[in-house]
Amino acid sequence: MTHVVTEPCINCKHTNCVAVCPVECFHEGKNFMVIDPVVCIDCGLCVYECPVSAIYADDMLPESWHEYIALNARFAREWPRIKKSKNPLPTAAEYRQMHEKRDLLDPNPPD
Repeated sequence: MTHVVTEPCINCKHTNCVAVCPVECFHEGKNFMVIDPVVCIDCGLCVYECPVSAIYADDMLPESWHEYIALNARFAREWPRIKKSKNPLPTAAEYRQMHEKRDLLDPNPPD
């Protein structure tokens, strides 16, 4: 089992989760974060740190977000690892409560 970053992270990208991860399993894209399923030890610390409730255990994932399992695995191989917290995106407050943001996910690594 692993944890998965889901849709609420898009255009928010809070990194509180990074600070508590004991194995540095987070990877950073331009407007989204992912968890490397190979590195994640399923400790669950990140779940409680996410201010937008974007992180789920894969077996607790809402069915509508099952595609994020594959997206996390794919982007963890493509994007750089993030090892310390940063400020959220400037759009975080605006997008915090927005739903159905999947089409806004930018597949590129950060600048």
